[in-house]
Amino acid sequence: MFDLDTFVADCKHAVERDPTHTAVSDLLGRAMDNPDALTAALGEPTAGGLQTIYQSDTLTIVNVVWPAGMTIMPHNHEMWAAIGIYGGREDNIFWRRIKDDPDGRIEAAGVKVLSKGDYTPLGPDIVHSVTNPLQKLTGAIHIYGGDFFETPRSEWDPESLQEQPYDATKLRALVSG
Repeated sequence: MFDLDTFVADCKHAVERDPTHTAVSDLLGRAMDNPDALTAALGEPTAGGLQTIYQSDTLTIVNVVWPAGMTIMPHNHEMWAAIGIYGGREDNIFWRRIKDDPDGRIEAAGVKVLSKGDYTPLGPDIVHSVTNPLQKLTGAIHIYGGDFFETPRSEWDPESLQEQPYDATKLRALVSG
C-alpha cells in the first residue's frame, strides 16, 4: 500500500539531505515499482488537471493528469525534476538551444517514452515538450527541486521555436481542457 503522507515526508527529508534529484529519484523509483498502489492512493484519474500535493521553496510534488492527445509546448523548469508515470504514457521530446541564435530558438535533441511504472530524472537545464499520445488519460507524479509554480522560466513557441516567458495559465488551461 502506498501512503502519500509518508511519501511527501520522505521526499522532504531526502531534499534536506541531498538537494540534487538523486535521493528523490530513488524514492520515486520505489513508488513506480507498484504504480497500481499509487493510483489507489491518488484515485483513478477522471479528468485532466494539476493537483498540488506539496509546495515549498525547495520541493514541489504535483499529481499531473494529461488529457488524451494533449501536447505541452517546449519548456524548461530551471530546477531538477523527477517524473514517474502511474498510468498511461508520456512522450518527451528533449530540445537544445541553437548556439548563438538571437531568438533563443531550440532544436530537437532526443526522445524518451515513459509508460506505466517508468520514471526519469531531468536536470535543471533540460528543455522538453510532453505529449500524451493515447486516447485516454495519463497519470504522473512530477517532483521538482524548488517552487515549480513561482520560479520564472521559459517556454518556446511550438511553431517558431522562439523563447518567451513561461505562461502557467496556458498550461492549466490545456491540462484542464
